Amino acid sequence: MFVPEIMMAEVVRDISGWLIGVALTLVVAAGTAGVAGAAGDGPEDYAIHGQFTYVEQESLGFNHPYSGPNSLTSNEGRETTDETLYLGARLWSDAEIWLNPEIDQGFGLDNTLGIAGFPSAEAYKVGKSQPYLRLTRLFIRDTVNLDGDTATVEADENWLAGTRGVNRWVFTFGKLSVVDIFDNNDYAHDPKHDFLNWTAVDAGSFDYAADAWGYTVGGAAEWYQGSWTLRGGVFDLSDVPNSTRLDPGFHEFELVAEAERRYEIGDETGKILVTAFENRGRMGLLEAAIALAQRTATPVNIVAVRQYRSRPGIDLNVTQAITPDLGVFARIGKSTGNVEAYEFTDVDRSLSAGLSLKGSAWRRSDDKVGLALIDNGISAQREQYLNAGGLGILVGDGKLPHPAAERILETYYSAAVLPHTNLSLDYQAVENPGYNRDRGPVSIWAVRLHAEF
Repeated sequence: MFVPEIMMAEVVRDISGWLIGVALTLVVAAGTAGVAGAAGDGPEDYAIHGQFTYVEQESLGFNHPYSGPNSLTSNEGRETTDETLYLGARLWSDAEIWLNPEIDQGFGLDNTLGIAGFPSAEAYKVGKSQPYLRLTRLFIRDTVNLDGDTATVEADENWLAGTRGVNRWVFTFGKLSVVDIFDNNDYAHDPKHDFLNWTAVDAGSFDYAADAWGYTVGGAAEWYQGSWTLRGGVFDLSDVPNSTRLDPGFHEFELVAEAERRYEIGDETGKILVTAFENRGRMGLLEAAIALAQRTATPVNIVAVRQYRSRPGIDLNVTQAITPDLGVFARIGKSTGNVEAYEFTDVDRSLSAGLSLKGSAWRRSDDKVGLALIDNGISAQREQYLNAGGLGILVGDGKLPHPAAERILETYYSAAVLPHTNLSLDYQAVENPGYNRDRGPVSIWAVRLHAEF
């Protein structure tokens, strides 16, 4: 290691320690006066929030008669940590700006490879042994209130306390994650609090625009009217599929549209979302890659057949409260299966369903238990591509003679051990990892510690 690299690592560690120190100081301050600026009981003018999340995840031994470049290995343990500050300020009466600096460290299992429904959404496609500083979000949100009633907005990460119109327009632009706005779910959308699996947190077939850390640049408009919300957005794709760099000219992009309907059954709320997307970028046809490899007697290479084309998809997302403590959810999605997946993961069709239960019945109201069942599938073309030795974003065992759907069970228990601090135990059972009946099943355990202010 060169001296400048050593110095940079020391600088990052110093910054990390400083952020932790600031966070602890602000936690104490928040407990007495609140880390926010407001005039009396009026809206906040600024706010500072923070979080820390640590995940230790291990895979147990399983059957694996052969392996490829993107295969999951057995008996491996990896850990990830991230520390985030959420710094917000009011620009004018209904506009906010938010800045999220973050320090990350660690790796997912097998460097985030081997399972299309990857077991930790706290693990990115990029890992490092040393802590490193990134800017995850820098965006402006402007709300235009329309006629009608108003509602209270509680202070939260990336939200200033205040009021807003029930009927309103909301415009958001800058650096953010597409799933900050789209495909939200009350019970399965936050790997820091609920499920960890990628395809429980989001629809597996939703190939949303993102760099290798899950963030992009773009904008969205939302129209709230009564029990309906319509959303639309345009976001920058990576310069090449699954890349650490976004397209600098915005020539490769994603269009997203979503309709949300909220309702009540008895006294309990529910909502249905339909999300459609279309990616426009340089992507390869799977059949073309196979044909080229057979014609030239060379390994399958999707890069060689990339051309400017589209990959659309659509997802249905349902959330329903059964009681104040119990809620259920389901997602079903489908995307085009003859084109390489661009950003998220190797899923052409996805189905997930589950429940979330608070611990009030056993006098632990801040505890939570969840259960999810997931079924991920791929097209016949993608099966042939993987069997020919092709590699996807996360999967590719070198061959796939016996394809099958990837089936996952995930359950977790999150216990409130201190105010604003939770310790979770998570278990996942994965059948046919990488869509391969010759491998697995595999059991994966995880411990998660999360604190926030």
